Amino acid sequence: MGIYVIDKPLGLTSFDVVARAKKRLNTGKVGHTGTLDPLATGVLIVASNQSTKLVQFLEKDSKDYLAFVSFGASTPTLDAEGPILETQAVSRDELRPNIEAALEQYCGPQMQMPPSYSAIHVNGERAYDLARKGQEVILNTRAVTVHKLKGDLMLESMQEFRKLEYRPYKQEDGSTEWHAAPNGFVFNLPEPLGEFPTLMLNVSVSSGTYIRSLARDIGLALGVPAHLAGLVRTRVGKFKLEDAQKIETLEPNPSIPDLDALDLPILELSSFDAKRIRDGKLHTSSHVGLLVATCEGELVAVLEGDGQNLKVRRAWAAEDQGKG
Repeated sequence: MGIYVIDKPLGLTSFDVVARAKKRLNTGKVGHTGTLDPLATGVLIVASNQSTKLVQFLEKDSKDYLAFVSFGASTPTLDAEGPILETQAVSRDELRPNIEAALEQYCGPQMQMPPSYSAIHVNGERAYDLARKGQEVILNTRAVTVHKLKGDLMLESMQEFRKLEYRPYKQEDGSTEWHAAPNGFVFNLPEPLGEFPTLMLNVSVSSGTYIRSLARDIGLALGVPAHLAGLVRTRVGKFKLEDAQKIETLEPNPSIPDLDALDLPILELSSFDAKRIRDGKLHTSSHVGLLVATCEGELVAVLEGDGQNLKVRRAWAAEDQGKG
């Protein structure tokens, strides 16, 4: 067993997917990377058995989304879970002239305020648990990067988007954008909270970015309440939605080998250096950041460089290779 790319269904939590994966794979050791909210669908990476060692590194991968932002209504959860807190009459034609400037404002490195309804720990409790109890939730802003924030269609309601099909198109830089297209994918999107003008976005972000917060902030830039009416994660690291399988048909084989799952630079080692690394010894290098150490095509360790030395973040024993 190893790594699996799942297309998370609408309405399930990421924990629900893990529970089903345990049954499908007949193992009690399954983890996932990058939580998706119940109303979101798309790429969820699941790791089993020895491959759960990779979770901490796969969580840091950048991610792409197809996001649907509805304007004219806000919610406490910042998404279509509701209930509606505030409304403001606004038309698609009123919003259109200012959309590009609003998107530019939130593209690039920034400090983002996470949603109160989130899994962040506050004094030992989840923020969403405190929020549901009616308690005040005070969260700190966090540094995130929005690599791409590109508007595509704007329609009069989310209901119109639910009738469309979508297809991925490869861009010159190698990234993928999704657009409405004939004979494409049909996404299972949440029930709309009402008739609100809705913008479809192609978004690429760093790990830790909340798309619900981004929807709220775009609304603030436009001077209207807003919420995330639908979300499809289309990429995590090197894995795209086109690579994903349904949880209902998940089987132990085939799986993705650990080495193939890591989206990091590779350092090939001699057998001598591989043993030293596995023993926890430092390896000199000018590299900064994470990389993968291999020996004869096998995974040895994930290392982190500070510009002088490489420290072992996680090592794999030779006998662990191929176990999954």
